[in-house]
Amino acid sequence: MVSLLVLAVLVLPPVPATTATVTTARRNCPDTCGYHLIPFPFGVGPSCSLPGFNLTCAVDKQTNDSHPMLGNSMLEVSFPSDVPDSYLFTTSISYTVKMIPGVRDYSIHWEAPARPFAISGWSNISLFVVGCGVRASLFIDNSAVEAGNCSVVCAEAQVMEKLTVGTCDAMVGLGCCFIDIQVNLRAFTLDISRINGSPSSKQVQAYMSDSMDPSFTPIGAYSGFQYSGTVQLDWSIPYQPKLPNCKRAMEDKESYACISNHSKCEDSPIGGYICYCQSGAMEGNAYVYGGCHNPPAYDSIQPRADCPTSCNNVSTPFPFGTELGCFAKPHLYLKCIPTAALPVLQLTDRTLVTDISIGGGVLQIHGILEPDDFMSDSDHPLYALSGEGERRIVKWAIDNMTCEHAKMNKSDYRCFSTHSDCVDVTDDRTLRHIGYRCKCSSGFEGNPYLQDACTDTNECHQPDKYICKGICQNSFGSYTCTSCPRGTDFNSVIRKCKPTTLILGVTIGLSSGGGILFLALIFAILTRRWKRNVQKRLRKRHFRKNRGILLEQLISSDQSASDAGTKIFSLEELQKATNNFDHTRVIGRGGHGTVYKGILTDQRVVAIKKSTLAMISEINEFINEVSVLSQINHRNVVKLHGCCLESEVPLLVYEFVSNGTLYDLLHREQNGSLSPLSWEERLRFATEIAGALSYLHSAASVSILHRDIKCMNVLLTDSYTAKVSDFGASRLIPIDQTHLVTAVQGTFGYLDPEYYHTGQLNEKSDVYSFGVILVELLTRRKPIIQNEHGEKQNLSNYFLWAMRERPLEETVDAQILEEANGEGVLCMARLAEECLCLTRAQRPTMKDVEMRLQLLTGRRVAPRVERAEVAQPHSEAAGNNGRSGIAPLIGQNGSRQFSQEQEFVSSLRVPR
Repeated sequence: MVSLLVLAVLVLPPVPATTATVTTARRNCPDTCGYHLIPFPFGVGPSCSLPGFNLTCAVDKQTNDSHPMLGNSMLEVSFPSDVPDSYLFTTSISYTVKMIPGVRDYSIHWEAPARPFAISGWSNISLFVVGCGVRASLFIDNSAVEAGNCSVVCAEAQVMEKLTVGTCDAMVGLGCCFIDIQVNLRAFTLDISRINGSPSSKQVQAYMSDSMDPSFTPIGAYSGFQYSGTVQLDWSIPYQPKLPNCKRAMEDKESYACISNHSKCEDSPIGGYICYCQSGAMEGNAYVYGGCHNPPAYDSIQPRADCPTSCNNVSTPFPFGTELGCFAKPHLYLKCIPTAALPVLQLTDRTLVTDISIGGGVLQIHGILEPDDFMSDSDHPLYALSGEGERRIVKWAIDNMTCEHAKMNKSDYRCFSTHSDCVDVTDDRTLRHIGYRCKCSSGFEGNPYLQDACTDTNECHQPDKYICKGICQNSFGSYTCTSCPRGTDFNSVIRKCKPTTLILGVTIGLSSGGGILFLALIFAILTRRWKRNVQKRLRKRHFRKNRGILLEQLISSDQSASDAGTKIFSLEELQKATNNFDHTRVIGRGGHGTVYKGILTDQRVVAIKKSTLAMISEINEFINEVSVLSQINHRNVVKLHGCCLESEVPLLVYEFVSNGTLYDLLHREQNGSLSPLSWEERLRFATEIAGALSYLHSAASVSILHRDIKCMNVLLTDSYTAKVSDFGASRLIPIDQTHLVTAVQGTFGYLDPEYYHTGQLNEKSDVYSFGVILVELLTRRKPIIQNEHGEKQNLSNYFLWAMRERPLEETVDAQILEEANGEGVLCMARLAEECLCLTRAQRPTMKDVEMRLQLLTGRRVAPRVERAEVAQPHSEAAGNNGRSGIAPLIGQNGSRQFSQEQEFVSSLRVPR
């Protein structure tokens, strides 16, 4: 494969004095190759370049033109002179791998074209893999050091075909995945392996790019559609053991490359160093003697006398210009392209300017269809696109300051003409402030950016624009219109007053007043409609950014989610449910967001969770939580009603669970003491939680690992039924895999030690966390405790030590020893000890744990205590049976009626 390589640097016209003082070795070196100028450290011929920068001047046999090639390779190099003071080196890196039946592993190797060049780890480059059923691993050079990996799977072709066009990151691993390049690469090896049990495509494509392709089609992963991109290679004076950086390089005067006066050295992120002219008044080539000099002025206060004023049929008034010294700011430079088809000006690669209005502050453009396309194609933030259709209007600003600040900065204020005013410019779509522009004051016309160019307007010569039903007299900056005497009217043909009637005057007055009221009404209606359209576009943009289309398709294609009634709510519905997110509806705040209480139109009371961060990692967590909860239907798992994707941050809508968390019940004091909690109630909580986890692991349509089981994520209903919540860290595990390798997530005190050390996640990690909950139920102590020596310690470690070294009655809560028989408490303690085993293989499964807890309760469900019952001493609650009663949980006037605030804040407060 032949990669297209483009190297762009600023090349200034050769200065004879400078050329004469170049190093002796380069005196006889050619400065050009055909029409291309060759700047040092590049060169053609022996001793004409620094090591690694040698070029070959090759002749095209068809056109007979000469082109510089890098070394002896087939990579063509060009040096355009219109790129300001930068060295850019771009190339195409793309591979297509044919998937041969029976072959599992494939390997690709790439090396930079020469030692000075490398892919930089800070240049926002990613490796994209398009295909089905493969895992890609990127290794540095030929070593075993992995720079990253990703996996890509595909659904059935019918499902993939329904997914819409988007970017690779919006597909969440469906047909495409990517690896961010975060290390410098002079060479890399890409290993591609098949994933067992997953549908595979006939070919897999791997390519590098510095941007997401917005036209990625999921079905293209099956059809083998070709994608491509370009990457920027950094270059530097090559790294050497003796000269690893600027400090060491400057010590070796003979080989130091920054030889020009006013040059500076800078350590390169890829190793070695680069040279450049000192910032400020110097620019040029720092690698040759005298190469740094004063640059030409890009910011022109006033244009040159010989500046072109038009490009074919398009006028180019200052501050715009087509030549150096003819434009006021770099972003106002336009290219004149005298093509036969459309002889107009060029603003960006895909935007042609057909008209410039100085007074109106707009450009008439041709060739851009969408606002996002214009902004991605333009490097200048001082433009804003508006209007509809192919021919649109672009608003522009001279500088990014506000008028208030610009007027204070007298040295750079651009409204030079007297009788000129400053106007703030905003984006019609987003209401974002862009900057300021200038216009001639009322009564004057001309160019406000030129000295004394705003001249008096003779309104009397423009009767179509300035209507005067009388005698018009021009004055400086204004005009007067002398009305005709009563009973006369102005004759526009002979321009004098003539007799008329009183009725005509009254009619004209009433018509004028009615017209003004009508126009005011139309303006108010249009303004309201415009604001409504702006909000509608913002909501649509947020919906796309939050991957709403993908989530809609996933929910519609998942029968279980559809049957469960999972819904994507509109922002308007949730605003109405929460009284526009009124602060009085806030029931919980935490580090990750805010929870509101809402009432839907069908009178359902819900909890609406709003995250405070809109980072991509949070969005991935959000998509994961929705996809997991939509597949779950269990009485002991919190129910998800739906979500909203039209706000800047996504919202989740849960069922309203109002009685706090298991953590509150176990550890938070009410009126100075903990609420009584019977042995039977503790057993029931443990059995319900175990049943929910057993369902997630083995009874759901796909195995689900919760990854963050803790008392704070167990909610309690009014009838004290336990419900497992917060699935933001959960993972789905394929049927053919025994574990997943993931980034470690969880809460200290509940985290599986083996998962923490290896990163390998399986269902036994949830078993360990459940074991900590069992110990909390037995001891009524928090997961992080303070031992006898005043040191903080995990409750699980303390419990395992106490089971070996102390009697059981000194370890567990004294209340349950009074109520339960010793055998039952010992059985639960032994079960907790097995769940907390450091070796995963020796831990029981959640199915085994659930069955043993049911046997422990005699397969009887403990009665629930209603909120209206009054707390009594244990001896009274037991009645005649002594130990058969259940101690009430709360009193009639107690505070165990927890709000949603306490419940969700508990979940949000603990870091993952």
